[in-house]
Amino acid sequence: MTASQAPDNPRRATARIEPLQPPFSQDLQAVFDRIMPPGVPPLTLFTTLATVPRVYDRFRAGGLLDRGPVSLRYREIVIDRTCARCGCSYEWGVHIAFFAERVGLTAEQIYATVHGDASDPAWSAEEQLLIRLVDELHDSAHVSPALWAEIAGAFTKEQVLECIALVGFYHSVSFFANGLGLAPETFSASMPIKRPAKS
Repeated sequence: MTASQAPDNPRRATARIEPLQPPFSQDLQAVFDRIMPPGVPPLTLFTTLATVPRVYDRFRAGGLLDRGPVSLRYREIVIDRTCARCGCSYEWGVHIAFFAERVGLTAEQIYATVHGDASDPAWSAEEQLLIRLVDELHDSAHVSPALWAEIAGAFTKEQVLECIALVGFYHSVSFFANGLGLAPETFSASMPIKRPAKS
């Protein structure tokens, strides 16, 4: 299934698992305060996973949103493409809303995360390699020798491993969001249907 064929998450009248409601415990509120922008309530994904502390603690431990060896822009391209390929409009919409403007993603590039491929001219040569990496891992759980040679020549070992870890982690995020049938956050972006008009 391609990103453009992937079903959008349905908006559900009732949650499959009822998320925790505020007021949260002091410890949990401190966790939410560290990961959410000021004044923004915790994501439904977080308050739902937090109903099972063992799962939520290990989920948080696997996150890669701290400052790592990959630029914020490249990180977001990998995350957005991974979520799009998984048909996870919930997490895709959160990341586009929080980060797309910050990392300078154009309307064409946002569209391409969902409907494009690695040859899309919206991307630079290095960004096309990142799209290829996401797509090969998603489609085959492997990286071909040809792509490995190119990506190892363009990125450091630390960057390559970080990108592979991001793809894996955001498959897990997508499985949670899709499996739980999470409704979009009120501020989330919607996956584009039509290619944006050229300005």
